[in-house]
Amino acid sequence: MILVTGATGTIGTEVVRLLAERGERVRAMTRNPAGASLPAQVVWGDFDDRDSLDSALAGVDALFLLDAPGAWIERHDLAMLDAVRSHGVRKVVKLSAIGTGENPALRVGGWHLPGERALRAGPAAWTILRPSSFATNTLHWASAVRAGQPISNLTGNGAQGVIDPRDIAEVAVAALTTPDHAGRTYTLTGPELLSTPDQVDILRKVLGRQIGIVDVPLDVAKRQMIAAGRTPEFAEGAMHGQRHIAEGGNARLTDDVHTVLGHAARTYARWAHDHRAAFD
Repeated sequence: MILVTGATGTIGTEVVRLLAERGERVRAMTRNPAGASLPAQVVWGDFDDRDSLDSALAGVDALFLLDAPGAWIERHDLAMLDAVRSHGVRKVVKLSAIGTGENPALRVGGWHLPGERALRAGPAAWTILRPSSFATNTLHWASAVRAGQPISNLTGNGAQGVIDPRDIAEVAVAALTTPDHAGRTYTLTGPELLSTPDQVDILRKVLGRQIGIVDVPLDVAKRQMIAAGRTPEFAEGAMHGQRHIAEGGNARLTDDVHTVLGHAARTYARWAHDHRAAFD
């Protein structure tokens, strides 16, 4: 039995689907089982409710550990890994983030680092996946594109190895179902470095329409985020991450997708073509 947490999100849904297609026994953990339509045994679970974790882990051999982004990741990871030890789960694959542990000022890495350390120190065989920026992040441009409004650019010409979430899910399934990836940390990127202007240009070509782009200073973006209800601390952390990208801090490519899957990672252009309906 393989337990997938975060089972109704972008990556989790695809992992559940792929495992089910392979004929694996899959259990999907979510806080809203009634709203989930998945080819798996769907169970209620909350990282802050130990009894629900014990129930979800009963009889489980392997775990895909995924949580929504936020400062709660450390607490949730440690709670789940404590339950993993109690239940003797043999394998854990954790979805982390690119650059974890490399720059203490980057909050996302800080969220994941304690869980990574606890996983490595535990008895279960482990694999850690550190993906770069998701191609699906650009879906938040869809309403602006449909309305003919420009895309806001907070990162200038800073480029990233934008990755299709389908590749992340396929790597996760390989790590969950074969012994070949134990003790490995994979940094998962797409095949090319792309800036926001690069991605917008690709969307123009795929959609066959003009799409504007406007640079937004980070101090302006921070004020907008606070006005929308975010705390000043959250907004400052978000802007630090955007600045890191703008300065080239996430301009990194690896061959890890090819190493695991035996084929190149999908391009952003392919992702955009497959998801063009969201922008039309």
